[in-house]
Amino acid sequence: MSKKRPKTRAIYPGTFDPVTNGHLSLIERAHAIFDELIVAVSGNAGKNPFFDFEDRIELMTKSLRRKPHLADVKVVGFDGLLADLAMQMKATAIIRGLRAISDFEYEFQMALMNRKIARQVETVFLMPALSWVYLSSTMVKEVARHGGDVNGLVPLPVKKAFEKRFGHNRKR
Repeated sequence: MSKKRPKTRAIYPGTFDPVTNGHLSLIERAHAIFDELIVAVSGNAGKNPFFDFEDRIELMTKSLRRKPHLADVKVVGFDGLLADLAMQMKATAIIRGLRAISDFEYEFQMALMNRKIARQVETVFLMPALSWVYLSSTMVKEVARHGGDVNGLVPLPVKKAFEKRFGHNRKR
């Protein structure tokens, strides 16, 4: 008689300032691999976020709601050590996104530290779809700040939040 495999639960952490279509691509990929997925929005005040903590949680929640196949993805906010959150949530994996080689060194160091703190939690590196490899929250904020069109780069709730913040809806 074969043993039943325990459920796998992964956490995808980030500042998500704001959530982009690249982030959603990673969420979809992780959702296909793991039984349960938790998106953990970091308070991380050290990064001086553009959108406040509550807004980032709300934007992520609204963005996921627009994708019925991701309805079971849970969104939580956290402040503190990711490894502690992973153990508290009984996660088996931490998802980290890699867009380019330049991301790897930092992500590798973080993965090793998380392993030191939470040995039972694996870090899994995923890449977004090729069409989103160039995309970053920083780039999106700059485009929006200067009146550029962010349509197709971010989910609709984020586009609307930018329009509300900057008061423009210009298309090029």
